[in-house]
Amino acid sequence: MAKTKLKTGAQMVVDVLIDEGVTMAWGVTGGAILPVYDALFLNRDKIKLFDTRHEQGAVHMAEGFAKSTGKVGVCVVTSGPGATNIVTGLADAYMDSVPLVAITGQVPTSLIGTDGFQEADVVGITRSCTKHNYLVKNIQELPQIMRDAFFIARTGRPGPVLVDIPKDIAAASAEVEIPSKPSIPLSKFVPTPDMSQIDKMAELIKHAKRPLIYAGGGVINANASEALYKFARKTNIPVTLTLMGLGAYPASDRQFIDMLGMHGSYRANMALTHCDLLIAIGSRFDDRVTGKLSEFSPNSKKVHIDVDPTSIGKNVKVDAHVLGDMRFILKDLTKKVGTKEYDAWYDELDGWNHKHPLAYKQDPKGPVLPQFAIDEIYRITKGDAYVATEVGQHQMWAAQYYKFDKPRRWLTSGGLGTMGFGFPAAIGAAFAHPNATVVDIAGDGSFQMTLQELAIVKEHELNVKTIVINNKFMGMVKQWQDLFFDKRYASTSIPAQPDFVKLAEAYGIAGYRAETSKDTTKVLEEALTKKGPCIVDVVVDAEEHVYPMVPAGGAVKDIVLSKAHQIEKMIAARAEKGPKKINQVHL
Repeated sequence: MAKTKLKTGAQMVVDVLIDEGVTMAWGVTGGAILPVYDALFLNRDKIKLFDTRHEQGAVHMAEGFAKSTGKVGVCVVTSGPGATNIVTGLADAYMDSVPLVAITGQVPTSLIGTDGFQEADVVGITRSCTKHNYLVKNIQELPQIMRDAFFIARTGRPGPVLVDIPKDIAAASAEVEIPSKPSIPLSKFVPTPDMSQIDKMAELIKHAKRPLIYAGGGVINANASEALYKFARKTNIPVTLTLMGLGAYPASDRQFIDMLGMHGSYRANMALTHCDLLIAIGSRFDDRVTGKLSEFSPNSKKVHIDVDPTSIGKNVKVDAHVLGDMRFILKDLTKKVGTKEYDAWYDELDGWNHKHPLAYKQDPKGPVLPQFAIDEIYRITKGDAYVATEVGQHQMWAAQYYKFDKPRRWLTSGGLGTMGFGFPAAIGAAFAHPNATVVDIAGDGSFQMTLQELAIVKEHELNVKTIVINNKFMGMVKQWQDLFFDKRYASTSIPAQPDFVKLAEAYGIAGYRAETSKDTTKVLEEALTKKGPCIVDVVVDAEEHVYPMVPAGGAVKDIVLSKAHQIEKMIAARAEKGPKKINQVHL
């Protein structure tokens, strides 16, 4: 315990932030949070508080910082609309297990429950989208709450924690000790591994002939990428990753067989279908991976390593599971397994990849394909960039064609699928890594949801490259309308949008446009190698679809490989169901 000293509640908050190693935070000021902002201003030599143009931008910047560093991100906003404007970011962080502490101002305690100016029941509103939340009721408990908030946010399965502080408590003074430790035991969030289950896993691996490692974002959250690599290389088992797990295992490694799931590769999804042992590590069997649960990986035994007890058996029954810190679980498991050759299994995997590889063909005289643009970004950056995305077709193409060899380089919104996430997340990463190249691969629809944060990019001359994959549509929804709604483009066309080059110039940053493949290469080479922020408007083919594609609600084995393949399936479905029932074919 630190020595007692008369301090305001706001200063206590800042003292804990400093002690927790916080050096930067994001937010928008307001009346109820003023005492905290004043305390941060007085300590600006230790913590930089960056003023965003919208609270949603602030929370996504904190997410981008957290995803790219593994540290707890912090946002500080005012009461009422300030707090409600971060709910989307909190829900996003909760779904994707991002460690955040959100500090919100609240009306004075005497006004709580009176519908006072800018009052909102923030604890009630955020209860379902935070790992934990607090309403501070007296100044004596504030320091311990702040200490516990950081512990909860980063320990076990990470997530967002909100601390709602009434203005009178932030402004009041008291002699309170600043606790040096959380009041919560580690065992509450990190279970002790069951060694008998590790032995059972080792035995299942010993007898498997077609095993598959299916790893997710939990590996990255646990800083277990190195342990995963050593386990995979010792066992010689092929590895596939989820969307959130990209970078947890090097994409250039011979054992990596691409991303699996709804828009994963044919090879990875066939491996999932035909394996005899599925080793799930830091993944949660979400619907974008499993597809139709009754037909999910039907021939395999299943084992699961995770830190979160609620993930075990929630969607898929497993034959063995171990809870705890997966770094140590993987180390123990690696000691208990041997090396085997799986020549026939790898031959089959290679055959699937040869038959249906991830591929595209860019016609030099035709419209720019999005895959080509992303391939060029990868080539020019040599795979050494922090890459954020918005949500939609461009996100899936980026996941397919930008290859990650390191963890924490891929910043995307998975569980919630938040349009507008990528640009502010890229900004957060750029603050954390000022000497790195940070790329936001954006859709023209998503980018317009948070583009006001161009102001902060210019203000701090951040090295953020925004590459707009511009098809003048909400592309992924259009794809579904093309396939299943007879091309009725209800609310997906974006006929009136800004001139992105002039928009860049309006904010005082560089703007580029490319409308041919030759121009795309030239423009990207200049934009990505020149220091400083920019926007690149790449006009792409609006008719291009993302494939492969597993039908929503369908089995993984029913993967669709191309538009022609999709049409064949729809014709077959029409013949089976009859012309009057074709609209019942849901994908």
